[in-house]
Amino acid sequence: MYILNLRRLQVTYVVNNPFVPWAVDVATDLGIPCAVLWVQSCAVFSTYYHYHHGLEEFPSETNPNISVCLPGIPMMTPEEIPSFLLPSTPYKALTKAILQQFHNIDKVSKVFINSFTELEPEAISAIAKYVHLIPVGPLVEPEDESRSALRGDLIKATDECLEWLDTQAPKSVIYISLGSVVTLTKEEMAKMAHELMTNGRPFLWVVRPDCREHLPQGFLEEVKGRGMVVGWSPQDSVLNHSSVGCFLTHCGWNSVLETLTTGVSVIAYPQWGDQVTNAKFLVDIYKVGVRLKALMERNALHAAIEAVMDGPDAKAIKEQAAKWKEAAKIAVAKGGSSDRNIESFVDEVKKRASGDNGYRPIVKFS
Repeated sequence: MYILNLRRLQVTYVVNNPFVPWAVDVATDLGIPCAVLWVQSCAVFSTYYHYHHGLEEFPSETNPNISVCLPGIPMMTPEEIPSFLLPSTPYKALTKAILQQFHNIDKVSKVFINSFTELEPEAISAIAKYVHLIPVGPLVEPEDESRSALRGDLIKATDECLEWLDTQAPKSVIYISLGSVVTLTKEEMAKMAHELMTNGRPFLWVVRPDCREHLPQGFLEEVKGRGMVVGWSPQDSVLNHSSVGCFLTHCGWNSVLETLTTGVSVIAYPQWGDQVTNAKFLVDIYKVGVRLKALMERNALHAAIEAVMDGPDAKAIKEQAAKWKEAAKIAVAKGGSSDRNIESFVDEVKKRASGDNGYRPIVKFS
């Protein structure tokens, strides 16, 4: 059906998600240029690429503790490599699915990436030896995005979060959201709740409805007024709110970009996959926060919160966060690096459509 639909169209270019690699083969067979949109970082793309093609040595069953040195990327310990590439990963099927994306990646003419040149200059430059990679990010919702398309229940949740944030002092709120996949154990939930209860700072904590039952008895009553627990939050609007002082995040790439574009300090608490690599960059390279390595350790969360809010390095962290916010804004503004890359691609598509400047005309099916 997909091919039949293509045959009824005048196709200039195919841009697809790398999780459907067969689309690349279809486009190639039909003589249509193809690009993919990679929605994680360039560093992670490069790591998977080098692993799949056997270009560098990675941890193995016989040598599980080696660090990895890749062009344009700081050395990564086994704990900083995307966890799906470790021999100990229990998610072998997911590893296979991820690497399948690279089976025919060399057939595509371009890889668009949700990043920007200023964020990963060395990694982007180094991978150019193998792949024509084009940064077009950060692809995040604009700050003034209309909420008119939201469902009624989401509008209500949005209003409740923002109205509560309006009552808090500037840069005072701890925002905690660990994504839709990460699940804390009952013990971890209790530890998080205890730290938030005794810390004294206002907080907004996103707890999935199926995990809410793990909150300690009496917790919600104890923190009423100072803390808010919700099942969902409008993350872009929350991070843009003036009362938010730091973000405790699982370090998914979308959350990383939302953090950088809003200039919020970070407490990095990665769990798996690319999150561990993203956390390394947030803390060690971008220097916008600290790493929470073990939630269950005594005072670990308290120390992390104090470090980014009022600690000796808090001022430098906030300055770095502000710097990256400005850099991200410039990248997507008119004439910025990502804007120029998108405009260049649009111009190429137009020229291909007209057969101008030596480009092959569009493939027209009847």
